[in-house]
Amino acid sequence: MQNPLIALSHELAATTERAGRLVAAVHARPRFSSSGLIWQKGVIVTADHTVRREDEIRVTLPDGNTVLAELAGRDPGTDLAVLKAETPDVAPLPLAAPGSIRTGNLLLAIGRSEETGVSAAMGVVSNSSGPRHTWRGGKLDQYLRLDVGLYPGASGGAVVDAEGAVIGIATSALSRMSVLAIPAATIQRVAGQLLQKGHVARGFLGVGLQPIALPEHLQGKVKVGDGSSKGALIVLSVELDGPAARGGMVIGDVLVALEDTRVDSTDDIQEFLGTESVGRTVHASVIRGGELARLAITIGERPRRRG
Repeated sequence: MQNPLIALSHELAATTERAGRLVAAVHARPRFSSSGLIWQKGVIVTADHTVRREDEIRVTLPDGNTVLAELAGRDPGTDLAVLKAETPDVAPLPLAAPGSIRTGNLLLAIGRSEETGVSAAMGVVSNSSGPRHTWRGGKLDQYLRLDVGLYPGASGGAVVDAEGAVIGIATSALSRMSVLAIPAATIQRVAGQLLQKGHVARGFLGVGLQPIALPEHLQGKVKVGDGSSKGALIVLSVELDGPAARGGMVIGDVLVALEDTRVDSTDDIQEFLGTESVGRTVHASVIRGGELARLAITIGERPRRRG
C-alpha cells in the first residue's frame, strides 16, 4: 500500500503541472512580472493592479515563447484585467462549482515567471461566504479569503482546488489583511463585459452619504418598503451637475429608499447601482424639513479612474 503522503505529494505535483500549462507570465510593470491565466484561446485574465502600462505588454507563455499582448479592458473594482494575445490551443481548465468551495478546502496558487517557470503554493480557503462588494466599488460573486503565501509575481495566477478545477485568480490588492481569489463566476461575468466594451459600467449618483439612525419622530414619516429599518443615509455632499443634483437632491436630505426599497447602508446603494442601473430613472425617497419627498433621478455612469 502506497504511503498516503507520497500519493498526496505526487497528486499535488500533477495538479500543478496541469494548471501550469495555462498560466503565463505577464510583463506589464517595472522590476518583475505578474501571472495570468489563459481563460480561453487568445484571452488571458490577470490582476489589474499588476498592469502598470497599457502599451508594449509582453506575455511569456507556458511553452516559453514571449508574445505581445493587447489590453482589452480593465476593471479596478474587481481587480481584473483582460489581455488578448496569441496563445496555444490548450483546453481550458474546468471551473469549480461555486457551491463546492468551502472554508477549509485545500488549494494551490499557481504562478509563473520568465526566469524560474511555474511556482506553486499550497494553502486553504480560510473563509468562503456570499457575494461582497470590494472597497474599490466592484462586486465579487463570492468572497474567498485564502490562507496561502503568495510569491512575488504570483498575483493574477490561477487558484485551483485539490482536483485542479479553477477557483479563481489570486490577488493581493482587494484586502489589506490577506490574499483573495477573484472567483471564476466573477471572471466570467466581468471578462465578457471587458471584451465587449473595454470597461464595466456601474451606476453613479454623485453624492456622499453617511449612515444614521432615523429619529423616532421621523420613522412614522417613512411609508415606503417594508418599514422594518430604522436607519437611513444622510447626504453630506452633492457633486455639481451630477445625477443626484440634477434630480434635486441637496445636502442635508435623508435618503430612506430607492424605488420603494429601503436603504440604510452604503452597501445597499452599491447593490442598487449595478451595471443595469445606468440610464435608468428611479424615484428616491428623502426626508427634507421633516417631510417625505420623492425625487426622480436618472442614474449616471460612474466616472472611470485608474486604481
